Amino acid sequence: MRLAIQPLVGRLDAVKQLSPAYFALVMATGIVSIGAWDFELGALAIGLLVFNIAAYVAIAALTVLRAIRYPRLFVSDLTSHRQAPGFFTTVAGSCILGVQILLIAKSPAAATVFLALGVVLWIALTYTVFAAFTVRREKPPLDQGLTGAWLIAVVATQSVAVLAALIARDWPQPLRLELNFFALSMWLWGGMFYIWIISLIFYRYSFFAFSPGDLSPPYWINMGAMAISTLAGARLVENTPDAPFLSSLLPFLKGFTVFYWATGTWWIPMLLVLGVWRHVVRRFPLRYDPLYWGAVFPLGMYGVATREMARALDLPFLDPLPRAMFAAALLAWTVVFVGLLRALRNPATPANETRS
Repeated sequence: MRLAIQPLVGRLDAVKQLSPAYFALVMATGIVSIGAWDFELGALAIGLLVFNIAAYVAIAALTVLRAIRYPRLFVSDLTSHRQAPGFFTTVAGSCILGVQILLIAKSPAAATVFLALGVVLWIALTYTVFAAFTVRREKPPLDQGLTGAWLIAVVATQSVAVLAALIARDWPQPLRLELNFFALSMWLWGGMFYIWIISLIFYRYSFFAFSPGDLSPPYWINMGAMAISTLAGARLVENTPDAPFLSSLLPFLKGFTVFYWATGTWWIPMLLVLGVWRHVVRRFPLRYDPLYWGAVFPLGMYGVATREMARALDLPFLDPLPRAMFAAALLAWTVVFVGLLRALRNPATPANETRS
């Protein structure tokens, strides 16, 4: 009997090292599914939606189990400068899944539930994580405490804006007006938040020693945070007929949407160069890590955001870009998913050991 129970106990103990950022799998799968739906690949989009619902439930259950079995470790991660930002993937994952359900399953009611959940999680995490960072006595130096994962907080904020702007189209007035104002407010706050954090990241890039291990996959969120900001801006531009105050802000909305898109586009070559330096020049090993889902998401989001911006601002010359980025995102998702399957089949593989 003891021999039969030991494997089960071992698997339960595996949740101890579960990355707080594992909901990035839901984010990545969701945006690839939305891209597939946008390009009329219905079977792929629906299949990924079904998979994503199952993944969301599984990761949520494992996260709750981890909080129950290892409460001290869970709280420690929640107040850690390196680990805590990963929890914001729960917000972004919830809202991206809500967008999936709204666009593909055509269920505004279910999408509204995910929006409410995303808002509650966003409030709880924002004022827990950043308050803890502020009041804790011992703080790491900038080069040890700051990672690209901090920008997931921006992605979480903008994911709420995207879902709120989409749901607003199905709500009656005056609720439609109010929800659009809420989406606009979140969009503006997300942009301000990005400016704060990216300034610190750029400073860390330029004035601190940089090793291959420092360039963790979430640094792709440098671009992804701007891509989802672009998507939220494009959605707000499309919602201007439903909200007079948005119409009065239309030049501002369009200008900042292009500003976000241009900033995200600038990051792509830079991140590719740094990736070549990390893996080719410095020969840093390339193996499965749950943080790589945070690199898949920006690729898919850039494609979806560019396509939506091209529609909203009537920029047809951008049409080739979304197709290329969707293909890259689908390929990246497949590669990381194969890595996940191998890690699950071989528990010795360090699927969850990276804690950065």
